[in-house]
Amino acid sequence: MPTRIADRLAAARRRVVGRESERALFRAALLAPEPPFCVLSVFGPGGVGKTTLLHAYATICTELGVACTALSGLELEPTPEGFRAALILAGFDTDATRRQVILLDSYETIQPLEGWLRETLIPELSGETMVVLAGRKPVALGWRSDPDWQGLVRVLPLRNLSPDESREFLERSGIPEDLHAGLLASTYGYPLALTLSRDMFEQQGAAAFQGTEPSPDLVQGLIARFLDDTPTPLHRAALEATALLRVTTEPVLGRLLELSEDEVRPLFDWLGSLSLMETAQPGVAPHPIARDALLADLRWRNPDRWTHLHRRARSYYGERLAEASDREQQRLLWDYVFLHRDNPVIQSAFTWQDAGAYADSARPDDGALLASWVEKHEGTLAAARFRHWWGHPALSTAVFRGGEGNAPLGFLCWLELDKVLPADRKQDPVVDRALTFLETSAPLRPGETALYFRFWMAGDTYHAVSPIQSLVMVNAVRQYLITPRLAYSFFPIRDPERWEPVFAYAEAPRCHAAESDADGFTQGVFAHDWRVQPVAQWLHVLGEKEVAGTAVQTRPTSAETYLVLSKPAFEGALRNALKFLDRPEALTNSPLLRSRIVVERTRGVEAASRERASVLQSLIRETTTGLQGHPKRARGYYALLHTYLRPAATQEKAAELLDLPFSTYRRHLAEGIALLMETLWLQEIGEALK
Repeated sequence: MPTRIADRLAAARRRVVGRESERALFRAALLAPEPPFCVLSVFGPGGVGKTTLLHAYATICTELGVACTALSGLELEPTPEGFRAALILAGFDTDATRRQVILLDSYETIQPLEGWLRETLIPELSGETMVVLAGRKPVALGWRSDPDWQGLVRVLPLRNLSPDESREFLERSGIPEDLHAGLLASTYGYPLALTLSRDMFEQQGAAAFQGTEPSPDLVQGLIARFLDDTPTPLHRAALEATALLRVTTEPVLGRLLELSEDEVRPLFDWLGSLSLMETAQPGVAPHPIARDALLADLRWRNPDRWTHLHRRARSYYGERLAEASDREQQRLLWDYVFLHRDNPVIQSAFTWQDAGAYADSARPDDGALLASWVEKHEGTLAAARFRHWWGHPALSTAVFRGGEGNAPLGFLCWLELDKVLPADRKQDPVVDRALTFLETSAPLRPGETALYFRFWMAGDTYHAVSPIQSLVMVNAVRQYLITPRLAYSFFPIRDPERWEPVFAYAEAPRCHAAESDADGFTQGVFAHDWRVQPVAQWLHVLGEKEVAGTAVQTRPTSAETYLVLSKPAFEGALRNALKFLDRPEALTNSPLLRSRIVVERTRGVEAASRERASVLQSLIRETTTGLQGHPKRARGYYALLHTYLRPAATQEKAAELLDLPFSTYRRHLAEGIALLMETLWLQEIGEALK
């Protein structure tokens, strides 16, 4: 019978070098009458060989006839429901009474579930079940300090291979003995570096190591050499692209490299075969150490190329964000934010440390705890106002859960201001102040809303930079993306002087007119008019700041911004534009030239007035022609056609052309103008959705 690839993989995994004591510990536990531990925490830095050891454990399970379920945190939805679903999909038998094993790789990526695993899931499992959790850090102290768990958890740190084990690895890789001393000196037994050395030898033979000197940054040196010898420049470009992205999939790789689906597939397959790549959901990602080295090399060698890739990635994610479902949108938003991870301004306001929490909907019984946090950090007046809003139709709340028993660790509450009633304004002067500002300075148009992030905090550290605070900020951005017809947003924060540069960078200047001391203290309020700078443009501006490496304010001047017209003003301007439709030069002073429907059809706010006037003329003609195909709108179309598009000498002549009494013609014309106005108005408002 021909050998299968699976057989070759199994044979390779049986040839694991080193880790004798780690494998012996696991084998002995499987053979013991009663498992000596229920949870084995395998931990070590990236590239140290955790995944390889889990493969060895799976092989041992196969040899001993023990059922084994392997999962990766990279492929799991970090919720209890998602974890249970993944277990079932992988074939785990929840009712089994025989010995069985769960192997969970990349455990650090599902830290928010640690409390739930310890308190709920694992205690439910059969006493014959062993769980191996492999991650970059050991399980939390709660596992080891809890007297009930102390005898059931074993912690196993992974170190570099010993010199003898490293030498054995090189021998099995077919690397000549005369090269061993230099490679042992430069790799120090680090498994990732040894694996890269093997890959280089397989590509180039002994010539790969001629002149190689031991380097203090051994991994970066090896990756740099590896980059120099990729099969083609296109393969190198593919590697560079993966360094920029959180996760690389075929579609985004094709977009960045401007390749067709057929062209990108073999490149993607090649990436997946590399030892410096890790499998990630739903694609691949370079090992973090490899990513840093690849990115540093690209920025130093070809900064223009880095800028080009960054812009194409932003464009791809921006398009996908506008089309994605809620769940996919959350993932894409993290992908987008990942592009900004090295920006110094963003770094001052965010921590990328794992929050150990996940966003969840608020539950009725959360109210008392959240109110106590508000009272602790903001006082009794603010707490009373929180209680007023709790359960109100205008309020939405995201609660960030994790830690012991997945308890709340922080929260974010926001109000849709168009749903606030006059009686509510009397109860909360802080919100009333913001609404008064809107009414006097930026009135909402029909169908528009504004968001006020009324209460937000980490339960312990309040507004200070922390993992929970960073989750709050990212979830606020998500609301900007998904809130229909969002016109304005207000974000309050303590210590506004410290935060002002950060919000200025984020195109949200301080709005003193919306601030109030009614809670007994003053928070700075930072605001953004999404009609003047919609989300798509906002994301573009932030991206350009990232590639420029500067925090310089790039908000357009008041003479260049969108003009936010009320509906009556919009309709009045359109009536005037119809009168001069055949004279574009007479349209150059129309307020509609700075409306969204015109600006976004030109090169943007920098387009000349004549160009915009021509666009406005074409837009009116196209929209009017579009009325023709609807039976109930056709009579309005023909009235508009003979009055404005191909005008008769007089309106009386237009009525004659249509064979209508003048009064009927006037009624049809009014209907046509109303239809045209409504169609264009909906386009103007609809753009605010983006």
